[in-house]
Amino acid sequence: MNPVLSAVRLTVQEAIHTLSSSEDAAHILSTLGTLKRYLGGTEDPALPEKEEFATIHFSVLLRCLVSKLSPGWLELSPDGQLEQLWESFFLEGPPDQAFLVLMEAIESTAGPSFRLMKMARLLETFLSKGRVAALMEEQCRPQTKPSFPLFQETLLGKVVGLPDLLGNRLQRDNLTQFFPQNYFPLLGREVVQALKAVVDFLQGGLDCSVSFVSRVLGKVCIQGRKKEILGVLVPQLTVLTQDSCLWQRVCWRLVEQVPDRAVEAVLTGLVEATPRPEVLSRLLGNLVVKNKKAQFVMTRKLLFLQYQYTTPMLQSLLGYLAVDSQRRPLLTQVLKELLETWGNSSAIRHAPLEQQRYVSRAILVCLAHLREPELQDIRDELLASMMAGVKCRLDSSLPAVRRLGMIVAEVISSRIHPEGPPLKFQYEDDEMSRELLALANPWPVGDCSSEAGGPSLAPVATEPPVETHEKTVDSDAPPAQLQGSDSELDSDDEFIPYDMSGDKELKSRKEPLYIRDCVEALTISEDMERWEASLKVLEGLVYRSPEATREVSVELAKVLLHLEEKTCVAEFEQLRQRALVAVTVTDPEQVAKYLTSQFYGLNYSLRQRMDILDVLVLAAQALSRPRSLQKLSQHSSPGTGTLCSPTLAVPQTDSAVAPDWRAVVEERIRSKTQRFSKGCPRKELSGGPNEFNSVAGYFFFPLLQHFDRPLVTFDLLGDDQLVLGRLTHALASLMYLAVNTTVAVPMGKALLEFVWALRFHVDTYVRRGLLSAVSSVLLSVPTERLLGDLPDELLEARSWLADVAEKDVDQDCRELAMRALLLLERLRDKLLSISSP
Repeated sequence: MNPVLSAVRLTVQEAIHTLSSSEDAAHILSTLGTLKRYLGGTEDPALPEKEEFATIHFSVLLRCLVSKLSPGWLELSPDGQLEQLWESFFLEGPPDQAFLVLMEAIESTAGPSFRLMKMARLLETFLSKGRVAALMEEQCRPQTKPSFPLFQETLLGKVVGLPDLLGNRLQRDNLTQFFPQNYFPLLGREVVQALKAVVDFLQGGLDCSVSFVSRVLGKVCIQGRKKEILGVLVPQLTVLTQDSCLWQRVCWRLVEQVPDRAVEAVLTGLVEATPRPEVLSRLLGNLVVKNKKAQFVMTRKLLFLQYQYTTPMLQSLLGYLAVDSQRRPLLTQVLKELLETWGNSSAIRHAPLEQQRYVSRAILVCLAHLREPELQDIRDELLASMMAGVKCRLDSSLPAVRRLGMIVAEVISSRIHPEGPPLKFQYEDDEMSRELLALANPWPVGDCSSEAGGPSLAPVATEPPVETHEKTVDSDAPPAQLQGSDSELDSDDEFIPYDMSGDKELKSRKEPLYIRDCVEALTISEDMERWEASLKVLEGLVYRSPEATREVSVELAKVLLHLEEKTCVAEFEQLRQRALVAVTVTDPEQVAKYLTSQFYGLNYSLRQRMDILDVLVLAAQALSRPRSLQKLSQHSSPGTGTLCSPTLAVPQTDSAVAPDWRAVVEERIRSKTQRFSKGCPRKELSGGPNEFNSVAGYFFFPLLQHFDRPLVTFDLLGDDQLVLGRLTHALASLMYLAVNTTVAVPMGKALLEFVWALRFHVDTYVRRGLLSAVSSVLLSVPTERLLGDLPDELLEARSWLADVAEKDVDQDCRELAMRALLLLERLRDKLLSISSP
């Protein structure tokens, strides 16, 4: 046995015996001073003695020091020298062993006590002095002796799980430094310090390994604390890797050695925290080419399986693939797969709208990064995928899905056929459309922000001198020329413009005064001016002549349903619709029979069938109002609502606006009458019978009769899903307007049967209408009749609504299902309150 090593062992054993039994402060201080010579800070002992002490005896000594910790033992040295010497062994010795002993002591100490809090304070000092960085640096050094995987795994678990362990142990006495929001940013700073030491080792010609640091980073990200640690780590690495290839290689190695189970969490956090694609390229290198797991995460999972990420993150991810020539083939492959998914009919029906927007944004960003030669190589594949996708999206019943198809198709066609005529669609210019079109702008080759901003400022700076020079030149001109220029610039701005607001357009023909004249003008007249005048006055004539309208109501409805625009008439569709609604309101039974019979008729376009549904709903809405509100809507301006009639052009004289004599008399009486108390004035609401009550069945039941019977040109359960969705929404509206009517109960029962037959429909718009129909039944049918006549239907609907609220891919469907469930709960609570004594 080596006598030097035996001497170290004997010295440590004697010291432990002295510390365990002695109460003499001077003896204890002398013993600790002798042992401190073996720490790394002194140069007296030989190297083998230090290694033996640090490897074999240090942990034993620390456990002995922990066992002696008590207020009485520290007070043996009143000047605090013993406490400082005691702490120095934890703060100056090997950091990995000191850290593990501290954590072991804290976990094994029972209850709130002096020892527990003292060890917690010492651990806080340990963290603040950068000993965790020294711990990771020690693990990165080249190991001269065989390492122990179990030791490293234990150390890794304690370093990453420190906030949880300390929180469970200290509970309400926990220190703020151990909170996760404070500890993990500190751990990120310690990682940077450890990596700086690694760079120094490499510059000194020593081999190092960042495997332990990679495992720490991966475990932290797996536990969901990637924002805290990467929020500190990424900005510093961004600066350090900007001008140093060595730092870039260290970062590449750091990410490459992350365990496979943590690759997704680390890459996701890095993409979220990295501001620009070139920074992400410096941090990751060609990891996506070397590592299959990283390639799957970056090119598949973050693009196809998840869609909650922001647009800047998407630009950073795809920009990373486009920065390097070795990664650009992956960008081309990603674009092909994105377009294939974007145009898949099954994905369009079943994928949430948010995911479809996410995929569309990814496609536009890819197109912005690809160059013309790369696009031309895959031109045929892109064109085939685009044509299939546009067809499926334009067939969708959701306007947002159709708009996505239009925008993406426009961008793709402009990129693969820049020389041909541009493909243009008509869609709403909203914020989403502008955002998507902005993403399609080609990505600049370099950062030219400063260069692009320079020329724009130059003209502004030079404009004042130019104007001064021009004035000087003009001042040298003769007086006659100046006078002429003033006369040329003379204007009539100082005159007050003539009021022309009351002017009317002069017409050569008078407007029709009878309903039959309008019918004749709309059917056989070749005079376009008369045709236009008849269409504009038709609604007012219908409301003023109800008896004459009833004589030709069905004929007039037929004419309006088939009416086509012969001239460019402003608001033609609105005029036609309002006239058709007026006819339906005037003669609801006959016109409703005709319209509902024509809904399933042959040789009608989808637009006409949807017009029938709109007219029925608007007419039912007008009939369900009190008569005073009907008159108000009939004589209001067209812009106030869909049912409003145009204001009649009647000149107002002074007598028309003069106050009524009855109002004058009542005002005088009120002013002369004294009252002791006066409540708030209340306006009595006018009451009247619900005119929709007697005709609700004619509006509702015929629409349910033949929905499952396909026609030659009309198949609700097939390709005409848009009309089926409009039908479900129309039935829901009619059910809601039938509240307090005698036919509400059979309508609700029939509607629930209709909903039950279509409850698993694949189209999102149809499912929204079905869920709205359930809510309409719950709102319109009386509570007692619901449970008395429809108990089985409600039980079945409840289970279906719960399933939709939990599993449906569309957010609007989930919200509608939740509202219907809340209505069911309110009905149940209402019945329980009524039945309880």
